[in-house]
Amino acid sequence: MSNNKIYIYLFLTFAACLLLYCKGPNQSTADVNNYVSIRDSVAYIGMETCKSCHSDIHETFQHTGMGQSFDKASLEKSQASYGDHAVVYDENSNFYYSPYFRDSVLYIMEYRLDGKDTIHKRIEQIDYIVGSGHHTNSHILDINGYVFQAPITFYTQEQKWDMAPGFEKENLRFSRILTTECLTCHNHYPTPAAGSLNKYEQMPTGIECERCHGPGAVHVKEKLAGNIIDTSKYIDYSIVNPKDLSRDLQMDLCQRCHLQGLAVLEPNKTFFDFKPGMKLSEVFNVFLPRYTNSHESFIMASQADRLRLSKCYSVSETMSCLSCHHPHHSVRKADKQQFNNACMSCHQEQKLALCSESLATRQEVGNNCVQCHMPPSGSMDIPHINITDHNISIPRNKELEAIISNTEKEEIARFLGLKMLTKDKPEKLDMARGYLAMHDKYVEADAILDSAFYYLSQVRENSELVFTTKVHYFFARRDYQPIITLSKDKTPQLIGDAWTAYRIGEAYNKQNNIQQSLLFYKQAIRLMPLNLEFQEKLGANYLQLAYLPQAKEIFEFVLSENPNRELSASNLGYVYVSLGQLKKGEALYDKALELNPDYEQAILNKAAVRLHLKDKSSAKDLLKRVLTVNPKNQQAIQLLSNLKN
Repeated sequence: MSNNKIYIYLFLTFAACLLLYCKGPNQSTADVNNYVSIRDSVAYIGMETCKSCHSDIHETFQHTGMGQSFDKASLEKSQASYGDHAVVYDENSNFYYSPYFRDSVLYIMEYRLDGKDTIHKRIEQIDYIVGSGHHTNSHILDINGYVFQAPITFYTQEQKWDMAPGFEKENLRFSRILTTECLTCHNHYPTPAAGSLNKYEQMPTGIECERCHGPGAVHVKEKLAGNIIDTSKYIDYSIVNPKDLSRDLQMDLCQRCHLQGLAVLEPNKTFFDFKPGMKLSEVFNVFLPRYTNSHESFIMASQADRLRLSKCYSVSETMSCLSCHHPHHSVRKADKQQFNNACMSCHQEQKLALCSESLATRQEVGNNCVQCHMPPSGSMDIPHINITDHNISIPRNKELEAIISNTEKEEIARFLGLKMLTKDKPEKLDMARGYLAMHDKYVEADAILDSAFYYLSQVRENSELVFTTKVHYFFARRDYQPIITLSKDKTPQLIGDAWTAYRIGEAYNKQNNIQQSLLFYKQAIRLMPLNLEFQEKLGANYLQLAYLPQAKEIFEFVLSENPNRELSASNLGYVYVSLGQLKKGEALYDKALELNPDYEQAILNKAAVRLHLKDKSSAKDLLKRVLTVNPKNQQAIQLLSNLKN
């Protein structure tokens, strides 16, 4: 190549970097206080409105992972294969799962076999598919607006169906709720039903423009009025352009979703409150557990954390996700040279001589920097995938790598503690809440609660948040008397947090103070009327007090909201049996067992009805079925013993 051609190539590469990643020559970092889109009064206007002016950007964005993140379930959206081979068996729960399309509708059938006989079958319609298909397609069912994750996922890189992430350890079947924390990363903002954990009135289909640019109502109004800003010279404060933000705020924007961990909301905040240009810590804080092998083993959506571990990041003042990624263009369709260009903008061509790989090896991979310095890796939390490790590092010598890798496999990773990623100096209360979140979501271990107590005991302030955190801590410990002591001067109406009211109600219930627990359950429901778990607790309380009409009303309401609540079906059956309506009660027990054939209480309740009707043979079979599910069930053991005598 001639010198002139080399200069032209370098100039074009440099120009491309400027166009893709760099601020214009007359721009400076934005003063975020001037952005109108951060104000609560500014409305979202939707991607179709954005598209009317930015159709070219919309066209390329639709092919990105974000643009394809979430959609209605259809053959066009699905990346999966179907047929006789598409069967997943979960040996822990002894359930099979088979996905199939019928009349353009996707279903998942759960079934159980006894030899060649099908002894259980449940079919659920799948309404949404999550994921761009780069790594996975996961599946969501919508029951009257309540959304749940289905138990199987299609892993596109290996072209196989398997249990959904986490379900291989504990199969929640069709009952894993999807809260706003989950959905607001995988999708644009849905409209939640007030007072619910997982019911939504409207569900969008994919991440939209305003997730990264902020609410656009003022921007549209100004442009329609003819207020046009020359953005090559000035910052347009009617809408956020992420490249104008400081590096820290750029990272906060990206790590809103690309820093999966333990997210703990600040008081009175929701996952809808974060907007581009804000500090993430204004809305919630993110914690990551650190282990002795965390440098090698990490969760999938931890790109922001991994990047921060890179020397490239730490020695730079400007490097961020946008240094390499063009958010409007698909990573899968991008030329690898785009990413090499980003590397070369700092590591000039003459420095390639420092590379320890031979020229032949480098040429074999097309001088692809990413191939060696950001190698594909597995993930701690999601099986069957390879992801790019964003910890940009110098690869170890292959012989040394093999020795270290084998040593690490033999060692059991030790937990080192939680690290907060959103604040440099977290408060003691922050850390206590982080450890409680870790206990609730991932590791139910006394050691985690010991750490929560260590930080909580150092908190000297006396605030409502401290009170709710202490209640949370003792509830996690199953130590109920301190909760009652803490709340003795608080009437239920004074409790402004639904979960705190619920936990106090549970504490009184465990101490057999049913009348008092009733009051706190009612307060929890006033604050979260569509939290069906709270409703069921209140209904169970009414049963304990033999208030059958009130219990009946509660369980009928729950089943009208979600007919798949097996506990409510079984408890409503008990109400009808108690009222002498055995046939109706038994039908509800059967309904509960259609949903969950291993539901011990429903089997026992049905056995009691059979005994009442002098059908000892059926009662014996049912009691044996209980012992198949749980060989230590004392009630079944005692009843069977009585029947033999």
